Amino acid sequence: MTDFSRKYDVLIAGGGNAALCAAISARRAGASVLVLEAAPKFYRGGNTRHTRNMRCAHDSATDTLTGPYPEEEFWNDLLRVTEGETNEELARHMIHESKEMLVWIREQGVRFQPSLGGTLSLGRTNSFFLGGGRAMLNALYLTAEGLGVDVAYDAEVVDLDIEHSFFKSATVRLGTEHRTVHAGTLVAACGGFESNIGWLKEYWGPPAENFLIRGTRYNQGGVLKLLLAKGVDRIGDPTQCHAVAIDARAPKYDGGIITRLDCVVLGIVVNEQAQRFYDEGEDVWPKRYAIWGRLVAGQPNQIAYIVFDAKSLKLFMPSCFPAIEAPSVRELAGKVGLDPSALEQTVATFNAAVQPGHFDHTQLDNCRTEGLTPQKSNWARRIDTPPYYVYPVRPGITFTYLGTRVDKHARMLMADGKPAANMFAAGEIMAGNVLGRGYAAGVGMTIGSVFGRIAGREAAINARN
Repeated sequence: MTDFSRKYDVLIAGGGNAALCAAISARRAGASVLVLEAAPKFYRGGNTRHTRNMRCAHDSATDTLTGPYPEEEFWNDLLRVTEGETNEELARHMIHESKEMLVWIREQGVRFQPSLGGTLSLGRTNSFFLGGGRAMLNALYLTAEGLGVDVAYDAEVVDLDIEHSFFKSATVRLGTEHRTVHAGTLVAACGGFESNIGWLKEYWGPPAENFLIRGTRYNQGGVLKLLLAKGVDRIGDPTQCHAVAIDARAPKYDGGIITRLDCVVLGIVVNEQAQRFYDEGEDVWPKRYAIWGRLVAGQPNQIAYIVFDAKSLKLFMPSCFPAIEAPSVRELAGKVGLDPSALEQTVATFNAAVQPGHFDHTQLDNCRTEGLTPQKSNWARRIDTPPYYVYPVRPGITFTYLGTRVDKHARMLMADGKPAANMFAAGEIMAGNVLGRGYAAGVGMTIGSVFGRIAGREAAINARN
């Protein structure tokens, strides 16, 4: 039973990967720690429940990675996907610190599986959790609680007492009652605001109503809003986010990884006018999959359709929903409400533009189109082998990039540019420091793990002082 009358050294708002890494790090540094998770115990862990892997720099192959992934390559990958919209000092610091994470996270009880191949192209760069994100979470909770970390569920932070950048206490809603919790330091590790449709509509307008939320419904952004209102400096474009194309038949919340579709590169993507609108083969999928949510969000009624044929059916990881099938392109269009003649024309125009080449779905192959706008730069093959397939897709929002500005010690910075006295942040709530735009697979978990560990350690030191 949590003793809310006690003053803890470190109070952590959040219950996912970043929060648990912070809690374990702070506790191992000798601090007393309370974790406040807004969700019920069954739904604990925020978006971490749905993750599969993390990206870390490493100098050589391991038992779960097929080769080295140097810091400079990691940096160049991040620079490319963010198009330079990143804090280089923080990003390079995160990448350097990530080299220790594969060992440290294992020491906390997390296990990894052998590397994966195929279209994911992540066997060398990303380590996959054995049992997925929920198994990882369970291991971290087991370790944290074994170390003496206190955890309260259904515990939503609804107010913060902050004076002159100094955190004093948090007001926590526990069912129908409110309690005040005092602590020496605060670590905010409670995600973004992607589940708050009203807040999303402030920046996206009515289209936000059609967004699907891949993860938890509990990331409402309440703590973020409180911190920004109380003088913490903000960072990030509120319209930028980790947004992927997911099966349009997915639930509004918590569809998770099994609703993601990895077949964009193997076919064409059309809007509800049956027109293509972007290069499906621009780059390997882990470096481009997170742009497709925003692309679909920009189409009429925020819906699109991935069209491919029998040649590609077994080359990707499918959604939990079956692809819609038909013996002809015309019949396929009718099954999803597209104009049959328009889709036939789009497919015929695409097929005519495909150039000869050696197709290889595991790497950039330069199988391209010519004389087509937009072009397809890689993996362009004629769509001509029945049966034909289509997946309807909508924007699937994972997490938002508007957040709190931090320094390399994970300490929050105030709007006047000075560091907060005793407030730290980790995970999605500060991801915008590293991710100004774009995404590379596994980087969210890297941000959470690295800055969570740093935030916990620094918070413990701060509390002792």
